[in-house]
Amino acid sequence: MKKTLSIIALSVIGFGMVSCKKENKETAAGTETAATTTDSAAAAAPAPMGDSAAVASVTEQAATASKQPLTTIALSESNFDFGKIKKGDKVQHVYEVINTGSNPLIISEVKPGCGCTAPDFTKDPIMPGKKGKITLHFDSTNFDGNVSKYADVFANVEKMPIKLTFTANIQP
Repeated sequence: MKKTLSIIALSVIGFGMVSCKKENKETAAGTETAATTTDSAAAAAPAPMGDSAAVASVTEQAATASKQPLTTIALSESNFDFGKIKKGDKVQHVYEVINTGSNPLIISEVKPGCGCTAPDFTKDPIMPGKKGKITLHFDSTNFDGNVSKYADVFANVEKMPIKLTFTANIQP
């Protein structure tokens, strides 16, 4: 039993360490610019097998956001392409959110997929018909080639987390 728990713990730690390593995946060239509602927003990515900490964190964030009356949201875009950037550049992109429902929109948390991405977001309730912002800051220091990153947004909407993604082509 102890051996199994040790293996699982080491796997979780190992996964966390490699999640911010160099990624050379080809990414789709298109970006989404049309408004997106939560019904068509990307669903949560499943946690890796044995990663109970990630499942607990997602469940906790979902519970916090779901304590508020539900509303709906539209995104100006859910994916952004930085294009070619130089290794070491620190770039950012602002995703605009619009509360399309009848209750205040409360963004409780924005959780990036790795430590190379840092979020800023509107912390005050966003009233119906009003706009808020989610900014993702990306540090390209440890990357080469094509990268694709994401952040999960937890809010008082029916389908969450809402996945925001971005891509970049890191040049030496």
